[in-house]
Amino acid sequence: MTDLSSKPWLAAYAEGVPHTIEPPTESLVDMIETAVKTYRGRVALSFFGADTTYAELGEQIDRAAEGLQRLGVNAGDRVAIVLPNCPQHVVAFYAILRLGAIAVEHNPLYTPRELRHQFEDHGARVSIVWDKVHGTVQAFPDDIGVDTVIAVDVTRAMPFGTRLALRLPVAKARSVRSALTAGKLGKRAILWESLQGNRRLKRSHPRPGVHDIAILQYTSGTTGAPKGAVLSHFNLRANAVQGEAWLPGLRRGHEVFYGVLPMFHAYGLTLCLTFAMSMGARLVLFPKFDEGLVLDAVKKTPPTFLPAVPPIYDRLVRAAAERKVNLAGIRFAISGAMNLPVSTVERWEEATGGLLVEGYGMTETSPVAAGNPVGPSRRPGTVGVPFPSTEIRVVDPEDVTVERGTDAEGELLIRGPQVFAGYWNRADESAAVLLPGGWLRTGDIVRVSGDGFITIVDRMKELIITGGFNVAPSEVEVALREHPDIDDIAVVGLPSDGGGEEVTAAVILAAGAELDVDALRGFAKDHLSAYKVPRRFVAVDELPRSLIGKVLRREVRKQLTER
Repeated sequence: MTDLSSKPWLAAYAEGVPHTIEPPTESLVDMIETAVKTYRGRVALSFFGADTTYAELGEQIDRAAEGLQRLGVNAGDRVAIVLPNCPQHVVAFYAILRLGAIAVEHNPLYTPRELRHQFEDHGARVSIVWDKVHGTVQAFPDDIGVDTVIAVDVTRAMPFGTRLALRLPVAKARSVRSALTAGKLGKRAILWESLQGNRRLKRSHPRPGVHDIAILQYTSGTTGAPKGAVLSHFNLRANAVQGEAWLPGLRRGHEVFYGVLPMFHAYGLTLCLTFAMSMGARLVLFPKFDEGLVLDAVKKTPPTFLPAVPPIYDRLVRAAAERKVNLAGIRFAISGAMNLPVSTVERWEEATGGLLVEGYGMTETSPVAAGNPVGPSRRPGTVGVPFPSTEIRVVDPEDVTVERGTDAEGELLIRGPQVFAGYWNRADESAAVLLPGGWLRTGDIVRVSGDGFITIVDRMKELIITGGFNVAPSEVEVALREHPDIDDIAVVGLPSDGGGEEVTAAVILAAGAELDVDALRGFAKDHLSAYKVPRRFVAVDELPRSLIGKVLRREVRKQLTER
């Protein structure tokens, strides 16, 4: 399985999809500047009805880059972004890259503990954060090294009339405003608007190279606690080019992408921050997924391309039927991050008249590595075939030198231009997943058919995928072991009715303790993001272990499933 010209899956490619892509020679900075130059008068970003053209976006990026330079940001520095989807997020991302610095994306809903772990790891001195978490980052101890925290009020990017409406003295307006902004921050806070002065960055300022690091994207990887995946301009640009090749029906400068996926997640980052911009598309941004907001936008600016996860497609179809909103015209939809039920595909395609296909990837592959062909050769129930210029192997997970044959279960290995360079400051963990020859161990157990379609069977890596997000069991276990009622714990994912998995904790209670689910869940909420909090707690007498005492999560999952 090494000669691209003889790959069986190439026969399944949709008409017009090339077998390989040209290796990128331009950085993401070059890419966005080309888009600004080519599509100057077209709308780049829409946010609650406020439009930003590509020309305006380019100017804002230059002004923000100049402001960051004044703060001392240099090439190679890490700059943290802790923002929901909003125009300021897009500007901040490309302004950081313009200086040759490294953007570090964070979930703004993380708890202080979760954010602190990542800040300790990457050491960013400058942070651009949602004003609602400004106090959290500002309060980090001095030894973490955050010198400057820039606060962003996302409502400032809304139309003037909408902002006025949010100030009305009525309960609904107060509630919406409270969800979007913290309001006043104090005189010493550095506001985003002050960063964008009247000066633009000089054209002569050094630019990043295509192989320079662009971002650190935190992921639980194949095992363990979150760590920063190092992704270069080359990796991310290549994945955007692969995405364009996979969808030859897309029209440059004319598509409308919906940004319902969070851009701090690898999936949303590539499909919205890079792919959409590379296509000269209009990117309609939503700070969070809300079917009401999305359907209001559909009536005004219908999408043509909607990347999402299965629950979003299901909710949109149901809500559209209730509100009598026409979804026709959404020609392409790409689902990822969790299993896509065939029933979801059928409902979506009936409602839209377009195609919904499943893809496969991970943060370490920027993130897309495979997808179902967008055409009659697609095969629901599989994650499709390798992307252009992407190779796969299926090997014995205990001995990766041993190849597995057609339809035999084994660990999936991937090689391609989108494969990352390793984990930030973690040489040993990088070496464990990056094999000689550029092969990445995915930790996923798959079967590959004779014509190259990939079916996911199981995950060695033990990550739980819930709502499209990865949850590391060890992270949840560490947090909950601090509760005095818990003597030991194993966290696993059990299948949920809507697809994906449900975080479930098997606990051995301390002597004399009784299972108090509400108390345990409340404790977990104080230490973990909401999606990591176990939905179920199950008391057990013992946990299955290996000969060396390691908890066997697969056995735990099996026992809980059989209950």
